[in-house]
Amino acid sequence: MAQRVLDLMRYLNKGVAMLIGLILLLCVAFVLTEIVMRQLGTSLGGTDEISGYVMAIVTSWGMGFALLELSHVRIDFLRGLVNAKGRSLFDLFSMFVLSGTITLIAIRCWPVVERSLANSSHANTPLETPLALVQVPWFLGWVWFAIVAWLTLIASVLLILQGEFERSEAAIGTIGEEVELRS
Repeated sequence: MAQRVLDLMRYLNKGVAMLIGLILLLCVAFVLTEIVMRQLGTSLGGTDEISGYVMAIVTSWGMGFALLELSHVRIDFLRGLVNAKGRSLFDLFSMFVLSGTITLIAIRCWPVVERSLANSSHANTPLETPLALVQVPWFLGWVWFAIVAWLTLIASVLLILQGEFERSEAAIGTIGEEVELRS
């Protein structure tokens, strides 16, 4: 059961990562078009604003993928000094703190979105972008990250309770320097 949840999260997040990659490629094409047009004496305008919005959205959505790929930075000097059970406790503590922090961020993002929706807020820029257009997907990305973090934590707890320390470590552990150097 726990492994199925982790596999489902990985599958869904790979789809999210592919979509994010496509969005970033479109953003790059937009910026390159702007650069070429400026050389020709004209401009689309708003590329800096739009690319900033894109970065905020894809970052919030990409965090879940990064979590499952063990790409988040962790300081693990103590973790290497203990056995598998000790490492699993460090990993669980780390995931619990991360899950709680991300949940708090998602909760604190909602009032920003709610205020923009209630006031029909627009950016104070020449594009006058409706802020909800940017903030809703940004907020949902943080919510998705929180969901992925909690489900990953729960699945890892179940794996540890079953004595599956290696599987748990593969889900929430770290990639050691020796593994990084080999790849």
